Amino acid sequence: MIESDHRVLAYARTLAPPSGWKVEVSGRTIIVTAPPPTDHAGNLRIVRRQFDAHRPPELMPSENTDLASPTVGKLRNPDLTYVPLSVLESGGNEVPAEQAAIAVEIVSPSNPENDLVGKVRDYPLMDIPLYLVIDPRTGGITLYSDPSPTGYHRQWNGKFGDRVPVPAPFDFELTTDTLLRYPA
Repeated sequence: MIESDHRVLAYARTLAPPSGWKVEVSGRTIIVTAPPPTDHAGNLRIVRRQFDAHRPPELMPSENTDLASPTVGKLRNPDLTYVPLSVLESGGNEVPAEQAAIAVEIVSPSNPENDLVGKVRDYPLMDIPLYLVIDPRTGGITLYSDPSPTGYHRQWNGKFGDRVPVPAPFDFELTTDTLLRYPA
């Protein structure tokens, strides 16, 4: 990572966005996103309840947690992640990205490219083993796995109504028949 990326990351950490807004960093780009609509929150609740029922006891759910990867100049904030309980001991506002077991995103209607392109590029670089993308605009679902510096090597694609095979450490099938589509 070059020095300008470090400066962008350092500057982004000083920002204090309004309540509900997210600040993320991808290389030299700072991304600020507005709070999501209520159907976004409804879908997140549906997904989280299922993950909570299958999470290992050493992992805790966290919504809108900053996952930091300074070595690659990334600061991302997934809608939902599961991190070790031990992160509570370190305190602070950021969690090392490589400690996340999964990142879950409900695609934003205002900035879908951030979830569908930027995070697909950044999360494997940040060594996040699973990335679940739910797109209420299209009714599509993608689960990425097996990260490397060149991207995710595995990809499962489905649609609302399908059962998503979520691997270890969760090891269950996510039901998606009650997910809500965004209004046309």
